Amino acid sequence: MTDHVRVALEAGVLTLTLARPEKKNALTNAMYDVLVREMNRAEDDPTVRVLLFQGDGDVFTAGNDIGDFAAAASGAAAGRELGASPFLGALAKATKPYVAAVQGRAVGVGTTMLLHCDVVIVAEDAQLTTPFVNLALVPEAASSWLLPARIGHARAFAMFALGEAMDGKTAAAIGLATAAVPASEVRARAMQIARALAAKPIGALQATKRLMRDAEAIMAVMQREGEEFRKRLKSPEAMEAFRAFTERRPPDFSKVA
Repeated sequence: MTDHVRVALEAGVLTLTLARPEKKNALTNAMYDVLVREMNRAEDDPTVRVLLFQGDGDVFTAGNDIGDFAAAASGAAAGRELGASPFLGALAKATKPYVAAVQGRAVGVGTTMLLHCDVVIVAEDAQLTTPFVNLALVPEAASSWLLPARIGHARAFAMFALGEAMDGKTAAAIGLATAAVPASEVRARAMQIARALAAKPIGALQATKRLMRDAEAIMAVMQREGEEFRKRLKSPEAMEAFRAFTERRPPDFSKVA
């Protein structure tokens, strides 16, 4: 267990709260370990009927902790798979309803994980970004397939390649989120929906989710993305991106072109 993920189960709703607000809820390997364990628990525990993701503070999550990326790229984390990999696998295999409450910024996996949630409540002023190319990386979580399918190629490419943010109102309007509400109402609205889902027949909900998703196809896309992601992670471009981040300067990719 890590103090940076709080776990609570009440009335059939398993709530996983990212609780590292001083670091904008950036996800570490230790946090991923807890998330994956609880997601697997949700699948096996009949008392869990719905899973709800939320974040403390004014940010949902800043995405992966760049320190873990840099360690993997340099070889310092050899023998330890990036925590995001098993997390993505758990998302792909999930059969119970997933709800997300998103306020502030949702960066990288903070946005791509929403493609695997069945209900997403966002703050109207939330900012959803997938700046993988900015870090010399590629999309993950099967988002290279799921995001264009959801919002169209042009919008998805702008989010991936240009790093353009999408606000909560737009996300709801184009179907990336279920609804956009004032930031002060996000958690309450998401919990209201989670409790409503928990009162539904779980067998029918799971069957409906299975019919709406192709888990095998999602896993296949994740595998292709993962292979390219690992190559990119050790590329000279990525090294420059991580150095620039550490040195608090803009990266200069012309050096490694």
